[in-house]
Amino acid sequence: MNSLFDSIRRIGFRRGPDRILGGIAGGLAEVTGINVWIMRLIVLASFLLPVLGIGAYLVAWILTPWQDNSIPLQQVFGGRSIE
Repeated sequence: MNSLFDSIRRIGFRRGPDRILGGIAGGLAEVTGINVWIMRLIVLASFLLPVLGIGAYLVAWILTPWQDNSIPLQQVFGGRSIE
């Protein structure tokens, strides 16, 4: 399981330091170069899609590393390997 978390970290996507809720829109804005408020509107608009918008946000929220490289799902497991 740790190899999964390590591969997620290697992608380089992090939650943005300019965050309101989970930092996902801030991180996406930083990667794409789009204004953070426009990205927040896009993320909110995606919530209008029944399961896809909110579901994708929740998956991104539990798998996206914070600025310090900690991943919420890994913290739930105590940072140890699950095999």
